[in-house]
Amino acid sequence: MKKIGIITSGGDSPGMNACLRAVVRAAVHFNMEVTGFYKGYEGLIDNDYVNLNTTSVSGIIQRGGTILKTARSKRFFTDEGQNKAAQHLKDHGIGGFVVIGGDGSFKGAIELSKKIDIPIIGCPGTIDNDLIGTDFTIGYDTAINTVVEAVDKIRDTAESHDRIFVIEVMGRDAGLIAIRSAIASGAEALLVPEMKNDIEVLIGKIKNWRTSKSSKIVIVAEGEQYGGAYKVAELIKKESPEFDVRVTVLGHIQRGGNPTCMERVNASLMGYNAVIALRNGRRNDMVGIINNKITFTPFEKSVKHIEQLDRNLLNMIEVLSS
Repeated sequence: MKKIGIITSGGDSPGMNACLRAVVRAAVHFNMEVTGFYKGYEGLIDNDYVNLNTTSVSGIIQRGGTILKTARSKRFFTDEGQNKAAQHLKDHGIGGFVVIGGDGSFKGAIELSKKIDIPIIGCPGTIDNDLIGTDFTIGYDTAINTVVEAVDKIRDTAESHDRIFVIEVMGRDAGLIAIRSAIASGAEALLVPEMKNDIEVLIGKIKNWRTSKSSKIVIVAEGEQYGGAYKVAELIKKESPEFDVRVTVLGHIQRGGNPTCMERVNASLMGYNAVIALRNGRRNDMVGIINNKITFTPFEKSVKHIEQLDRNLLNMIEVLSS
């Protein structure tokens, strides 16, 4: 293998640059050239590329986002788009391909593998941590640390004014950001897509908090059943107008910021082992880390979302928030 290609695709996540850096430097070490395509599959279709070397990735390990940019490509899920992408890989003489991204990016990799016979390895880049085959995805640790830092600051004003704060975090399909940030920030309640959330039970708990707690934090994943933080706040106010309820939607700040130490290490491990995997002939696998060991999961299995949260963690929130 003389040359590999690489893209960052889908939603950006802190640590993508660290992973990209590891891929490039490992490839150069093994005397391989690296071609990066801008804006994910969009750049592959448009042949918008840059040749990468060790200098290209110098000083990026600490930066959030991705220097290759990223996008979600509707064109790639057409036969014409896939054929163009495959042809450009052939034109560049690329013998292996690395995709840093999430669920949609790996589905794209599956389709691309049907158009061109080269090995493809995925690195799980998504803040949602919702891929099978790794304990932590690239971006998750930084995202939950961002949430915890924000909630800590919000709690200061919640305590000063005896308020309820309903805080919405990212998680359209998964509550994994919500659950860990709720534990780490000492939140009093949690609403996530994976659970049937009873608003009456929540309001009953809130009334019991009235005399025992000076601040009340409710963490809400954006995809929970009632429609997000503003809707949940409306329901609380309707049933209990005596409460001072405020809403904070953290939004895209969860995607940004410098990656944590854990993030940089894990992303580097995944990027490095993606190159090793290509050299060893692996194909159509996602590299992950489970119990501190490198693992590989076929794309078809990795794209299946986690459907249930850890019941032990949920029980612990219930006990510790009382």
